[in-house]
Amino acid sequence: MKTKVLSLALLIFLSSCQLLYREVAYYQADITDYKIFPYTEVNTGDKPYHFLEANNLIFDTLKITYGKDSCKLLNEILEPSSTHAFVVIRNDSVLFEKYYEDFQRDDISTFFSVSKSVTSLLIGIAIDDGYIHDVNDPITKYIPELKGRAPEYESLTIQHLLDMRSGMKYNESYGNPFADMAKLYYGRNQLGQLKRMEFEHEPGTVHDYQSASTALLGIAIEKATRKELGKYLEEKVWIPMGMENRATWSLDDKRHRSAKAYCGLSATAIDLAKIGRLYLNNGNWNGRQIVSKEWVKVAAIPKIENEGYRNQWWSIDGNGVDSLGNRYFTDSIAAVANMSEVYKDKYQHFKVWKDTKAPEASKPWRITVYTDCYFALGIMKQVLYIDPNKNLVMVRLGATGDSEYFNLMYTIDKSL
Repeated sequence: MKTKVLSLALLIFLSSCQLLYREVAYYQADITDYKIFPYTEVNTGDKPYHFLEANNLIFDTLKITYGKDSCKLLNEILEPSSTHAFVVIRNDSVLFEKYYEDFQRDDISTFFSVSKSVTSLLIGIAIDDGYIHDVNDPITKYIPELKGRAPEYESLTIQHLLDMRSGMKYNESYGNPFADMAKLYYGRNQLGQLKRMEFEHEPGTVHDYQSASTALLGIAIEKATRKELGKYLEEKVWIPMGMENRATWSLDDKRHRSAKAYCGLSATAIDLAKIGRLYLNNGNWNGRQIVSKEWVKVAAIPKIENEGYRNQWWSIDGNGVDSLGNRYFTDSIAAVANMSEVYKDKYQHFKVWKDTKAPEASKPWRITVYTDCYFALGIMKQVLYIDPNKNLVMVRLGATGDSEYFNLMYTIDKSL
């Protein structure tokens, strides 16, 4: 009997160690993580689309000042970094396309949270297709398993989830192996975990970035369409848009086959750029409306109360380039007056706010401005950047987030 008890204790201990190992491994989350999870394969069609090659070689001579890199060529900035792929496309022509660290053009890479923006695209398509009726529908309409759980689920809408205003009590921490994020990432039944979520705010009242929100959106799409998320992407985006390479979308496990909508898409840089082209063209792809123009328009407008975040896309904060965001004012009226006088119609979207850490107590008010540029962002600074005014798309993929590459892209943008 004693031997059996000891054996059971040892088994429990080893099981705990295995769980700990799996969760600690999230510290080393990698762009090749598509290899360690079961996945849905996203296939291509027989009519690939190719961007044009630019006639000029602007990046052979264009010097860029960014951070500590003063007046360097773009390639000189990227070469010593952790970047694996960097692409710049303007007017459907490739101005710059380079690969590093033995990374090749047809190598796929895990996008992590860039997947959120693609999930948002699929929500828009599912609405166009009639699978989802309205963004103001409660999530329980599409995931009935949430009924009878936390009462807040009854008022939690698709739009709340798109804007990260769920109110769920969820720890997004990437450095804590026992946090909700690690459990969701390595868990084998994501709906089972989400059904047990509690709430700390009423849905819609507080903006808090949570991967669990996108996970629910992905599950809603799968249940509404009765298709795996990757297969819906294949049918509605990958084949009609002429993607050049197959993609994969990671699943929680082989039995539940629920897609990791918040992080699991893996594809190539050049195919990701085509998502940018789709948004530049208001959801239209060579005469075919992939998603409604209205859906793209909403994503491109920053939501001020969400730190510029809307429908799973980030807006570029212009304060990093213009001096206005670094200035302090005595009151909100003075800040707005200065905004109107100095910048007039340059920025349509801005917020005035009180900085509790202002260097002078008499001047606590600041302004945050948002440009018309927006981007999708992954944890290792995977970036899909879009400037609709210049018909410009940029993509960066890499192994670590050793720089804020969306700021580099904004700097490049202003140099072109």
